[in-house]
Amino acid sequence: MTSINTITLEVADIAAAERFYTAAFGLGSRLRLRAAQEQTTGFRGFTLSLIVSQPADVELLFQSAVDAGATVLKPVAKNMWGCGGVVQAPDGTIWKVATPAKKDTRPPSREVQNIVLLLGASDVAASRKFYTGHGFTVAKSFARMYVEFAAGEGPIKLGLYRRRALAKDAGVPPEGSGAHRIAIGGDGGSFTDPDGFAWEATTSAALS
Repeated sequence: MTSINTITLEVADIAAAERFYTAAFGLGSRLRLRAAQEQTTGFRGFTLSLIVSQPADVELLFQSAVDAGATVLKPVAKNMWGCGGVVQAPDGTIWKVATPAKKDTRPPSREVQNIVLLLGASDVAASRKFYTGHGFTVAKSFARMYVEFAAGEGPIKLGLYRRRALAKDAGVPPEGSGAHRIAIGGDGGSFTDPDGFAWEATTSAALS
């Protein structure tokens, strides 16, 4: 079963991005940075979610990101699914911090349970077929709206969402052009998906 080992963001200022992500989230080797080679405007077609265990952890990481320079897109709020908020990092990447829990059970922590990469697909059914053909196993599927794949041995989960719905969930307009500015490292080889997201061959050793 194919899995994701690393995420690489392409940023304009690597040193500034390193300072931000260390202060905001502390994701270590799960997140990599490199210099951007292409221009982009508007929505880049993806979001990254940090799933934590309780609302207090959401508040802590969300505020850490804001203090480090992130822009608030959606303030932390409770909803029918739990609790969450959305920020945009100085490099332009959109991050959601969320939990399915309704109540706190311990002191706040910066521990991240899961990282979820959601790709905005123009045709969710076609992208689902593409990814299952590259070794991904479907964990959940909701018609042509949303697909979640099993994480496998990697630390990052993959999901597909209709592009316009993903932008709405993030609190931004769906329009955008240019590079996605993200490279996905997985053990399924190098390829480019139907929406132009680039994958690079890596192994679990890439995390060490």
